[in-house]
This record gives sequence, C-alpha cells and structure tokens, in this order.
Amino acid sequence: MAEMDTSGGGHKKGPGVKKSKKLSTRVDLTPMVDLGFLLITFFIFTTTMSQPTAMQLVMPKDTDNPEEQNKAKESGVLTILLGTNNNVFYYEGQLAPNATNWQSTNFKEIRNVILNKKKSTPESDFVVILKPGETSNYKNLVDILDEMKINVAKRYALVDISPIESILIAKTEGR
Repeated sequence: MAEMDTSGGGHKKGPGVKKSKKLSTRVDLTPMVDLGFLLITFFIFTTTMSQPTAMQLVMPKDTDNPEEQNKAKESGVLTILLGTNNNVFYYEGQLAPNATNWQSTNFKEIRNVILNKKKSTPESDFVVILKPGETSNYKNLVDILDEMKINVAKRYALVDISPIESILIAKTEGR
C-alpha cells in the first residue's frame, strides 16, 4: 500500500520564514507482485498446448464376409519395397518367377511410378503394398507414407517382406 509520511520534523530557519512540510512517499509493491503471479497463472491455465500433428488415415470399411475384405485385382496392385540408402524397389502385380518385373528406383522417381500406375488402373482396383526391408530406416517409411498421402492413394497396406524379396533386395544392392 502506498503511504505518506506527514510527520513534521523540520525546524524553521530564521524569523517569519514559513517552510512547507516535506512529505516522503513510499510505495508498497506487494500487491503488484501478487497481481503479477495471478496473471501468470491465468495465462498458463488458459493457454492451449500445441496439438501433436498426425497423418489422417483412410480406414477400410468392415464387410460381413472376411473373404471379401482383402481382395484385390492382381492388375491393380503395385508393390513397393524399401531398401538401404534410400533405394526403392517395386513391381506390378505378382513377382514373376524369374523377377523380370522387378525394378529399382529412388524416392525422387517413385512418385511418377505411383502416378503412372494410378492413371492406368481404375480407382477401385488400385492398391499399393508397402514392404519395408530389414535394412531400411524409419525415415524412408515415413517418406513413402507421405507419398501415399500426396498421391491420394486411398488403398495401401503395410506388409512384412517375404524371404525371396529380401534376397532380391540384397542382390540388387550388391550385398
């Protein structure tokens, strides 16, 4: 609280000289500190924390028959495999016995591969199968999921890699 000292304490110098009283002011800042802490706590409690960003996924609709749920036409399937050092491998349909449809690319060109397959396939038949390799890293998986979102691929699945495919990746990469 602010208070003023009104006690007189000075004496006059000389006859007939009127001297005004000196008033000293002292401001108590305790209520101001209380108000400051109240404002700080108010803003802390009313601030919204940053929301985590997450990718929106399109989930499949449930069907009555489990046999119908995972059916896809072979002509509309694109399988993408992730290797080491940002290597990407892909094939369309099923893997040929002599691996003639096995192809290699990188992350810069995989978007064109997805778009070309999407253009040449009816939307209801287009499915992408993603298979991260044993030596691929998490960043590559996130990048390929981003590609699915960018290219508006609504039907894709994350599947374990088969032993034949991991042997092909190792041979192609020269391991």
